[in-house]
Amino acid sequence: MKGYPKPDDFPVGATLVELTWRKGRIEHWIRFGKFAAEQRLGRERRIVGFAPGCVFAFVRWAANDYGTVISRIDIVRAVYAGEAYQTLPFVRPGGDILLRLHNWPKVETALIAIDAIEALGIDPVDVAPEHWRHLHNRLSVNEPFRSYSHEQHRAWLKRATIGDPSADGEAR
Repeated sequence: MKGYPKPDDFPVGATLVELTWRKGRIEHWIRFGKFAAEQRLGRERRIVGFAPGCVFAFVRWAANDYGTVISRIDIVRAVYAGEAYQTLPFVRPGGDILLRLHNWPKVETALIAIDAIEALGIDPVDVAPEHWRHLHNRLSVNEPFRSYSHEQHRAWLKRATIGDPSADGEAR
């Protein structure tokens, strides 16, 4: 992404993600998240921007003539200016990584968990950050995880509304 122009309509401090789609070779896509802006760089590439505080899922898959070489999913919170962050390929400057998994069976399980959250009528963008961390920790060690629930979601929304410091810095 280095050296690419930044569109004027990208919010100040936006987290930029470079997406590539070469069918059957390299597929980088956003599973969920609300773009603040988008810039096309050609038929196969584009940059999307997320406003600070937005949560998104970034999926990366690549293959060669012999099969899959990488499959990853990262659920990331776009950071505010001056906030600490972790770096991540194709993401500038980086973000607060809530979930980071590689290996197709784990990635597929995370995608199924996201589908289950959407089946509850909850936008994954609004899910409690501690759920994504729980999912990361349990899937990383091949252990079962707790499904997200309406009760957990209501509790998260109340904590975030009152600015509870234990709400993971999300309420600003």
